[in-house]
Amino acid sequence: MDKNYRQNITVQYCFPDNNSSCRKELHTPTNLLILSLAAVDLLVGLIVMPVKIMELIDSCWYLGKLGCCILLVINGILLSASLCNLVFIAVDRYIAVTDPLLYSTKITVCKMSMMIILGWSFCLLFAIMYFYFNDNLLPSQISTRCYGECVVSVKFFWVIVDLVVFFLTPCSVILVLYSIIFNVARRQARTVRAVKNGASKKHGAKLSSPSETKAAKTLGIVIFVYLACWIPFYVTSLSVESVTSASIVWAVFGWLLYINSSVNPLIYAIFYPWFRKSAKYILSCRIFESSSSRFNLFPDRF
Repeated sequence: MDKNYRQNITVQYCFPDNNSSCRKELHTPTNLLILSLAAVDLLVGLIVMPVKIMELIDSCWYLGKLGCCILLVINGILLSASLCNLVFIAVDRYIAVTDPLLYSTKITVCKMSMMIILGWSFCLLFAIMYFYFNDNLLPSQISTRCYGECVVSVKFFWVIVDLVVFFLTPCSVILVLYSIIFNVARRQARTVRAVKNGASKKHGAKLSSPSETKAAKTLGIVIFVYLACWIPFYVTSLSVESVTSASIVWAVFGWLLYINSSVNPLIYAIFYPWFRKSAKYILSCRIFESSSSRFNLFPDRF
């Protein structure tokens, strides 16, 4: 046996009377990414969308200038973090599909946790810079025409910066990686079909297609929906020299961005039965039961 392989093997002992004797891996790197993306969608639904609905119905801001500044920063962080997570997911799936044998050594829970923290930190820093240089970060910087108004004015230079940093560059990376993933998945599907046909002729066995193919298609739909929601927003922002949130068009396309956060969980719920089952356990608070660690989300596999 190879020496390096033997060094990577860790022996763990379990004792029936001590549940803590075995270290249980509750999360994989991919699960952490899905959790981070779900956290973004949840925060948008709990914080941003209720306030925006209130503002849309009454067209008046009741939370003052400080509340306006805080919401702007939170909104900027969440929207940029959503795309950041999609980039990480694309990179994760690219490595998993193109180099599956070394995936567990290249992508670990610790490394992925650090990447997620760095991604959220970058989004926070960019949001602070973005609103500070557009005179929207501090209450003293916000100028309103009347009391009860929360209007964002963005300079055209920063529209271009935002377009490059948080749209063109990451979306180009995502599209390139997914084009490679789909090509690899197509080759894998052909191989599986060939093996399936051969096995069916010899033994009558039925083989399933790789789960990576389904994951790639699902995440590809997530990317498509994301682009469909964001492209109108940026096309509109490039049509004027100074963008203001008081515009009706801005409000309509801005809501497309919030709706995107609502669509992601629906996509996962449609394609993954385990996602629906886990959501049911969470919403019904059954995860707090002592037997929750033994819930089987994949009954067909056992």
